[in-house]
Amino acid sequence: MIANIARAGLLIAALAVAGCSESSINDFSPKNKGLPEKILTEMKAKGMTRASPIMARVFKEEGKVEIWKQKTNGRYDIIAAYDICKWSGKLGPKFVEGDRQAPEGFYSVRPSQMNPNSSYHLSFNIGYPNTYDRANGRTGSNLMVHGACSSSGCYSMTDAQIEEIYAFGRDAFQGGQTEFQIQAFPFRMTAANMARYRNDPNYQFWAMLKEGYDHFEITKVPPKVDVCEKRYVFNRIPEGTAAFNATGACPAFTQPEGLQSAYQAYQTKYEAAFASASKSSAEAPKPTFAGIKEAAIVSEWTKKRARGERVPIEPPSLNHDGTVTVTERMGRIDSPEGRRMAALEAEQAAKKKAAEEKAAAVAAAKAAKAAAQLPVVTTAAVPTPSPTAAETQAAEAAPAEQVAAGSALKKRLLGLFGS
Repeated sequence: MIANIARAGLLIAALAVAGCSESSINDFSPKNKGLPEKILTEMKAKGMTRASPIMARVFKEEGKVEIWKQKTNGRYDIIAAYDICKWSGKLGPKFVEGDRQAPEGFYSVRPSQMNPNSSYHLSFNIGYPNTYDRANGRTGSNLMVHGACSSSGCYSMTDAQIEEIYAFGRDAFQGGQTEFQIQAFPFRMTAANMARYRNDPNYQFWAMLKEGYDHFEITKVPPKVDVCEKRYVFNRIPEGTAAFNATGACPAFTQPEGLQSAYQAYQTKYEAAFASASKSSAEAPKPTFAGIKEAAIVSEWTKKRARGERVPIEPPSLNHDGTVTVTERMGRIDSPEGRRMAALEAEQAAKKKAAEEKAAAVAAAKAAKAAAQLPVVTTAAVPTPSPTAAETQAAEAAPAEQVAAGSALKKRLLGLFGS
């Protein structure tokens, strides 16, 4: 049955691919880079060819990028896993340009999206916004998987990692694959993890992604992805001449019977595990994005930062209770615009200081001038009068009189004591 599902999945996937030219394949290729011998040996052991198709899965919470490759039986198996060096934002989808969220959803990469001349060593555009994003009014551009270990909304790898991922893509394109699928998830969509986030505002979005996740877990074949009624649908074949309209009603469809029965059995086990996990004390959930309101706040911060204004070093964060967390430390992005603004600010500060010093000097000069113009007040000396002749004669006679009086007193005392 699984083999039939795999073949049906391959047929479905074939309906979605688009053509590409040999020149576009060769143009992006880093021709001097190849896969390590260890990976080539493992590929052979798993029944893969070097040029067989690939698929990628991204798990934010775990910080992993997985590369899956098709085996000779049509099913896919994992061949490599890499630790994401950096990704920005929180768990949750991207909403608007500048919200610094790394996208979540189902995306496709074609040769034209590969950039070997990237300023981030090597990069490829994941295809955001896709049909689902556009149907829901989500905006943004240049969302990449790239090297250089630096991110503002992308999934950033080390240079060595992106070289290997590039080599996987190059070999698959040269083998005839016209696009490969990237499935970007907040976490592995197990019953335990879904139970952890069952009260999160993003839960309904994640539950929608989980159907595609489950289809791959069952079939090990990338699901056919379409959008109708502004939501993802998976492995549906419209009846007759009907077609999918991203914003219109979903058309009547069929699915392979084997896939339907396998999915129902999978869901039965999942629901029992989810109920059990909901009752147990699980690991606490990580911070998640609070939707379009937080997107607007962060986007405004990004605009100010791009203009070179001084902003908090980290983007503001909207908490689920409605409060906003802002870091105290301020800074300015080191960019041409930021440096221009910093130079302008320094020039204005220098002018202000010069004006203050000039004003202080003028005030000091005025004070000195005012002090110099005050009248000088002088006090005349009072002459000491000269003594008269009588006063001088009396002063000179006073000592003699004092001596005579002393002698008389001495004589009287000697007479009294008979000596």
